[in-house]
Amino acid sequence: MTQAKIVKALLKDYEVAAEAKKSSILVVDDEEMCITGLTQILSPKYTVHVSMSGQDAVEAAKKFLPDIILLDIVMPEMDGYAVIAALKKSKKTQGIPVIFLTAMTSAEDEIKGLDFGAVDYIFKPFSRDLLLRRVELHLLLEAQKRELKRYSDTLEAIVVEKTQTVFELRNAIRSTFQGNKS
Repeated sequence: MTQAKIVKALLKDYEVAAEAKKSSILVVDDEEMCITGLTQILSPKYTVHVSMSGQDAVEAAKKFLPDIILLDIVMPEMDGYAVIAALKKSKKTQGIPVIFLTAMTSAEDEIKGLDFGAVDYIFKPFSRDLLLRRVELHLLLEAQKRELKRYSDTLEAIVVEKTQTVFELRNAIRSTFQGNKS
């Protein structure tokens, strides 16, 4: 890959980031009042999908592939721990960051949530500004991970191409020297 191609690839990455779609969030809570409040806070900036049960949340995550999930722990039938476990088992949803948003406030609960694979843990009642900042932070981190992956893939392709060129040059030099010996 030439330097011009590398520059074009990097510029394309920046253009893609600049034209990025509105990020989407799946809010999962069995309390309607909490769903309403979170939707009011998040909808001006994000596309918000809502689920009021664990099983519906797993199905919605597979359908919408949100950029991040805000997940309550205490829910009937399928709690937040079971939801995140199901999400992590599916190749389609395992990479979606999950933030627990819950009334369970002990350090043990927080550690358990993080051990299950949550990227963050926010206590209810929560600060509107803190919630927005943490969502923005984790969306930014995910965008940076994707960008690093693209750069890594681009560099890997360059290394493969350059290695092939080196082998071709080496073989050409060998052929030239072997032809001169005859």
